[in-house]
Amino acid sequence: MKKITSLAFVLGLAGAQVACNIEATTPAPSNTDPAPPAMEGDDPMKPAPTPAPGKAIVRVIHGSPNAPSVDVYAKGSERPLVTGLMYGQTSAWLEIDPGAYEVELRAAPSKPTDPIAYKTGVLNIAAGVKISAVAAGLLGSQDLDDAFRVVPVVESFGKAETGTARVRVLHAGSDAPSVDLDVGNDDPASPEVKGLARFADTGADGVGLPANTALAIGIAVGGQRVTAFTTPKLAEGADVIVIATGLLGKLPRMNDGFSLLAVGPSGSLGFIKQDPVVYALHGSPNTPAVDAFVGNTEIVSNISFGQLSAPIQVQPGDYTLDFYAASAGSARPAGSPAASAPTGNLAAGERYLAIATGFLHDLNASQSFRLAGYREGFALDSGKPQLRAIHSSPDAPKVDIGLATGNKIDPVLFSGLSFGEASTDEGLGAFAGNLLVGVTPAAQNTSIVARVTVPAQNSQRAFVIAAGALNPARGQAFRFFTVDTTPTPWTVTTSFTH
Repeated sequence: MKKITSLAFVLGLAGAQVACNIEATTPAPSNTDPAPPAMEGDDPMKPAPTPAPGKAIVRVIHGSPNAPSVDVYAKGSERPLVTGLMYGQTSAWLEIDPGAYEVELRAAPSKPTDPIAYKTGVLNIAAGVKISAVAAGLLGSQDLDDAFRVVPVVESFGKAETGTARVRVLHAGSDAPSVDLDVGNDDPASPEVKGLARFADTGADGVGLPANTALAIGIAVGGQRVTAFTTPKLAEGADVIVIATGLLGKLPRMNDGFSLLAVGPSGSLGFIKQDPVVYALHGSPNTPAVDAFVGNTEIVSNISFGQLSAPIQVQPGDYTLDFYAASAGSARPAGSPAASAPTGNLAAGERYLAIATGFLHDLNASQSFRLAGYREGFALDSGKPQLRAIHSSPDAPKVDIGLATGNKIDPVLFSGLSFGEASTDEGLGAFAGNLLVGVTPAAQNTSIVARVTVPAQNSQRAFVIAAGALNPARGQAFRFFTVDTTPTPWTVTTSFTH
């Protein structure tokens, strides 16, 4: 078991910092020459170079969630400075002469005669400066509040104190309001950084944060937590730029979902996804209303059969939930829990449905109480209802589920599901309407044992859960729960057998 305050993070994209190409002091290739080799494998945390006397250094960070890979040109030049820079990537440092520059971006791969996707105004670059030029905002937007732009970040971090790293946060979330940053994610009403406006940052010195430990960061608005992140461990003395990017309106698991892009002195460290979110559904037919605890922290309060909890956001990792009969207050009761169950690994950027199912105090291990977890991984933008079936009726045999036609299922939509099993993550496209669903023992499509009407709407993404007991003497009777993941928070509806 792990306390809910413990920290864990795996940085999956480290080393992806320079998959683009960049011209420095060597000639750029012509449009018919092969591209120079990518610079994968460089250490993003190695110290940045120091500008030579009378020079400046510049790099480009792609932080625009809807922009394609780009080639970067100086106005008037036929040779790109950077080629093939993708969202989340950082170019190598480019040494340049001081002066006035205008920058043009073209969709990669490009020729200098191709249309310009975006061009800056005049950027005056002085000798001795170190600039990270961050492409941010939404390409093609006509709204000045979220339109595409290049934000020049002049790097001049303060000296890190012993045991700390310096972090400079740039707010580039295109659909996010001004936000507060709650270091430790412990009190959104008293954040360490208040009112960080879109496309503003926390200042040139950076914010001193503890080194050599993962860190919880809450994002709050008006004293209320919106979401949270868990950072990787920061090396002592490190200077890191963290760019809040992506879209709050998208799912956290999507490439353009709201996330933090961490950039070290020499390249991108990768995206930090939002902490995972869990919804708990009480689906145990003979278990009364319960409270659930992780350690001494109550995370579910007084939830009864068929009820869905509010969203629970936790740090990535594995947890053990302890279940007690529901009682007043939020303190963990004395004594042993009625049941305990592991969550399995909860990964950053994901959302999960955790079903408390099985029979409490049942000696038959195949039907006993357990916590079954299912990742939300529905196919997106099909326009149809996407339905995923879960068999959560502990005394029901292996079943087939489909559309009821007379005494048969035709067609069979989900076949051979045993207790605890689910159909594929992406779900199955269905027709909108009130679907008459039938259940039969697997491979025995001769007699429907249960019929249920399940409502389905276009663009809906829903878990359809066969729950309850076939034998009503064993607890709550058989029925279907539909957990709709399309809205936030998720909702649940109950469909009883005909």
